[in-house]
Amino acid sequence: MILALVTPLAVVAPVAPTVSGVLQTLSLGAAKAAAPALIAGTSTKCPSAIRGSTPKAPGIVSPGGVTGTTSTDLQSFATRMNQIRVANCLPPIPFRNVRYDACMERRLFWMAEDPSTNPMSAWGHRGQAKRSDGAPDVGCDGNLSGGSGNTGATAAEKWWASTGHRASLYRPGTKGSMESTCILFAMTHGGVPNEPYSFTRAAARWVRC
Repeated sequence: MILALVTPLAVVAPVAPTVSGVLQTLSLGAAKAAAPALIAGTSTKCPSAIRGSTPKAPGIVSPGGVTGTTSTDLQSFATRMNQIRVANCLPPIPFRNVRYDACMERRLFWMAEDPSTNPMSAWGHRGQAKRSDGAPDVGCDGNLSGGSGNTGATAAEKWWASTGHRASLYRPGTKGSMESTCILFAMTHGGVPNEPYSFTRAAARWVRC
C-alpha cells in the first residue's frame, strides 16, 4: 500500500493559543489516478442529486475525555461528499451506505489522547505514527484530515481537493451503481491535554458492502 503526504493544513486554534502546529492531510494510496473536475457546460449526462439520512453515530466519549463521531458529523460528511460527486458527474453514494466506523475512531482516539502538546505527535498512518508516551498503535487506518474548525463537510472538500485522496476515497474511474459501495467515516473532537472541541481529526475509507 502506498502512503502519500499531501496538502499541509494550518491548525492553530484561536481559542487555545497553546495548541498550534500543522496537521498534514494523509491519504491511503489508490491504483487509479484521479480524474480532473469536469468543466462547466459539459454535454455529458450526469447523475442527479439524492437526499437521505445516514445511519446514526454514537457520539461516545473516550476514557481521556475526547468526544467521538456524532450523527451530525456523519451526515455533514455524507451530504457534502455527495454534492461534490454529483457536481463532478460521479454517481452519489446512498446515504445509508455512509457509515460510522468504530475501528478508525479507536485510532483517532489513540492520536487525540497523546499527552504531548504538539498536535502532530501521533499523527499519521499505521507504521509511521508514534505516540510520545509509547502507547502502542490501535485501530484501523484511513484517509486522514484534521485541524481547527474541521467538520465532516470540510473533510470531504479537503479529500476531493487532493489528488491522492480523490483517487482513494472518491474513485472517479468507478461508475455505475454504488449500491454495494460503502464509505466508512469517523471523527474526534478535542484532545489531550488542551485541544478544544473544535480541533478535530477525521478518517474515511472506501469499502465494498
